Amino acid sequence: MDGVLTGFGIIAAIIVAGYFLERSAVAGPQAQFALNRVAFFVATPCLLFYTLAHSEIAALFSSRLPLAALSAFSAALVFIVLSRLFLRRARPRTAAEMTIGALSASLLNANNIGLPVAIYVFGDYTEVVPVLLFQLLIMNPIALSILDFSTAKKVTLGSILSQPIRNPMVIASAIGVLVAVSGVHIPDAVFEPFHIIGGAAIPMILLTFGMSLHGSKPLRGGPDTGDIWLASLIKVAVMPALAYLFGVYLLGLEGPTLTAAVMVSALPTAQNVYNFASRYNVALVMSRDTVLLTTVLSIPALSLIAVLMM
Repeated sequence: MDGVLTGFGIIAAIIVAGYFLERSAVAGPQAQFALNRVAFFVATPCLLFYTLAHSEIAALFSSRLPLAALSAFSAALVFIVLSRLFLRRARPRTAAEMTIGALSASLLNANNIGLPVAIYVFGDYTEVVPVLLFQLLIMNPIALSILDFSTAKKVTLGSILSQPIRNPMVIASAIGVLVAVSGVHIPDAVFEPFHIIGGAAIPMILLTFGMSLHGSKPLRGGPDTGDIWLASLIKVAVMPALAYLFGVYLLGLEGPTLTAAVMVSALPTAQNVYNFASRYNVALVMSRDTVLLTTVLSIPALSLIAVLMM
């Protein structure tokens, strides 16, 4: 389990640094807002472009792609249905809030935890690449489109048709895929700036997450408590169970391939969910606390899966 502990240790260290950065006030009162904006509009698009441009797109067509899609969309649907049926609120959730909740229950940390887990536990990072590509190419664009539409003051046909060319993450992902598929050679002098700037995306997101914890009381109750626990339990327990059932009975997976798929599904909620929530100023507490809670709960979840299946 060295890979699991390594990934969690990296995340914890940067989050703590963000907390003390905000507590010291050394970066100023607008630092969290500025870092979120830079991460969303600059660093993360650079990371997406660089990652996808260097990826084996053929991996999308392996058996892990339909499994990633089935388990993620099913987990999101379970959250939406159970949240609507059983959680009582003073007002109905908006489409944007439900989107953040669904992402909290289904979008997993495939990068800074998933990659160390894949490398140190399975010895091959390709175990997590199909899931990473699925999230970047399919799930994130869908979620961002919904967030764009549901938070816009005025929605027109023109805004709907132009949405893909207005969202920097969608644009970066599309260009990255085109480069990978076409096989066009891009000089290192052009690629390297994207690599360097993209490398700042995850630290920025983790720093702003840590900054958001200062002056707040995470997991201390409130109107979002039910959604937080529901999304967290779906993410670390229901989603891995769905991945196992789909893998065995629908796709016929077995052995190390099945084990890897189930363990990847038990990874905690991606910090990008909080970044999205911050960008659209919606469901901030829900996304923040779900990321925090799933990060804690996924350690015993991953350990249990390893004991039962490896």
